[in-house]
Formats: sequence, C-alpha cells, structure tokens
Amino acid sequence: MPADFPERAILVIVMLVVALPIHEFSHALAAYRLGDSTARLFGRLTLNPVAHFDPIGGSLLAISVLLGSGFGWAKPTPVNPRNLRYGRWGEAIVAAAGPISNFVLAVLGSVVLRALLAAGVDSLPVIDTIFLFIQINLLLMVFNLIPIPPLDGSAVLFAFLPASTAWSLRPILSQYGLLLLILLIVPIFGGEPILGAIFNAVLVPLLHFLVGA
Repeated sequence: MPADFPERAILVIVMLVVALPIHEFSHALAAYRLGDSTARLFGRLTLNPVAHFDPIGGSLLAISVLLGSGFGWAKPTPVNPRNLRYGRWGEAIVAAAGPISNFVLAVLGSVVLRALLAAGVDSLPVIDTIFLFIQINLLLMVFNLIPIPPLDGSAVLFAFLPASTAWSLRPILSQYGLLLLILLIVPIFGGEPILGAIFNAVLVPLLHFLVGA
C-alpha cells in the first residue's frame, strides 16, 4: 500500500466526481455544438457524475490509483458521426474534446499547485494530492490520444489521413484495436512496455513543464 494512501483515496473521489465526468461532458458538448443531440437525448450532456459512471472503469480507476498508478474510464459518450458537421473533422473535434479537457484540468491543477508553493504552503498531503491529480489527468490525456480504436486518438488520426486510407484502415484497427492495446501494455522481452515508453516520452516532459519538477 502506498505511503500516500489517504491522498490517493481523496484523489479517487475527485477523479470520479470531477475529471471523468468533465471528460465525457466535453465529448457530449462538442457533439451537441456540432449538430448531434444523441448524448443529450441519453442524458449525457451533464456534469452529473452519476450519468457518466461506468462500474468497471470506475472500479479499475479506484483500485489502480489506490495501488499506486491510475487507469480507468467513464461510460463512453454516445455520438452519431452522421449528424456531425464537417465530416471526419467533426468526429475528430468531438474525440479530442475529452483529452483536451484533461489537459485543461492538469493546467488548472498546476496553477493551484504553484500558487500554494509560492504562498509557502508545505502541507504534503495537499501538495501530493494536487500533484497526483495533475499526473493522472495528463496520463488520461496521453493514453486517450493513442491512435488506436476505441481510444479518442483514432478519430483524430482518421481525420488527418487521406479519405481512402482512413476508409481502409478504420475497420482493421477497429477489429484488432484491443489486441494492439494489450501489446502496448505487455512488456517486450522482459523490458519496458511500449506504453511505458510513450508515457516517459510525452507525459514526463509535460509534467515537468507544468509543475516545474
């Protein structure tokens, strides 16, 4: 059990009540603004955490955060791409809205953290909780932007590809997406997982930039 278990317990609540609902609400709001009311009809155009809670994803987030890491998800937001303006670009905007919301939360957290440190606040539980909040929001942003279905990054990737390439690649990635994600998580030849290398290359510099650590 991590030494900062109480801080992580508080963070679980914050993630389930604030971060994940904002992530999914951002998807719903972007879709609604682009012409698709599906999420609104399903009661997902709301910040109410209950509407976005996924039992499996939420439980996994709680367990992983308490054990020392941080991985989970909320209930996927229903979107009908056919209703969206701008075609594939509309779909990409909706997909990117979730990870962008996590980055905004991380930035806000870093502002609060820097302000507290500048004010001389030295309460380790408070500082550690905010730091973990920033870290996990960045982790969620980076992970969701991986261009593999069903992650948000796949829609962004398809928007940038030529239409013919996206049309042929989408069903293949959709079919084998879960397998590809597993391969990213599993260590290769006993070394570091590819996902770990991605986090080290992207998340760590972002974290240092935001918190100055």
